[in-house]
Amino acid sequence: MRPSTPRALKRAAELTRQNRLTEAVLIAEPVILTADEYEGDEILRWLADHAADFTGENHNDPKELP
Repeated sequence: MRPSTPRALKRAAELTRQNRLTEAVLIAEPVILTADEYEGDEILRWLADHAADFTGENHNDPKELP
């Protein structure tokens, strides 16, 4: 994955936890739409592995992301 991709996804997760869904989509959507087939597969795996980042489960401090 390009280094900018996980940064954008992490920021989108943070915004989602803050109930700022529109902003989260504005950040994540271009990254997802411009991904090629291989990066798209990596993004899907990342999203599956980090679903709790979007829900806030197991996060005491919303500023911390693994």
